[in-house]
Amino acid sequence: MANTEKVAIFLHSGDYDRIHQGLSIAAAAVASGRPALILFFWWALDRLAGNRLEPDDSDFGKWPAIAERMSEGSFPSAAALLKSARDGGAKVFACTGSLAILGHRPDALENKVDGFLGWAAILDATHGVTDRFYL
Repeated sequence: MANTEKVAIFLHSGDYDRIHQGLSIAAAAVASGRPALILFFWWALDRLAGNRLEPDDSDFGKWPAIAERMSEGSFPSAAALLKSARDGGAKVFACTGSLAILGHRPDALENKVDGFLGWAAILDATHGVTDRFYL
């Protein structure tokens, strides 16, 4: 019997490795039949709005071998993981407060999110979820 308990991923950091890890969790969740909720805040939201989910050399700093492996296509990028998660049914939301603080307009996220939520709605949407990941 498949586990149908929801997984919630809170993406806050703009560090590529954290975003990649969170989106890996979401893609794995939907691949195993679990609903996933991905919530973008602050610097992760800034990367999403700025179309910066593909890695570049600056994302790996002193680890050039990692950058090389990523650029060879051996591993999916954060953008590819997000697409896989969404194709599998994951729902993606942007925090309204973070959006306003960062100065982004909702249209910067057209076709990238399923909607915009404030904290009251986020608390409702994640009520009872035990598998929560904060990155």
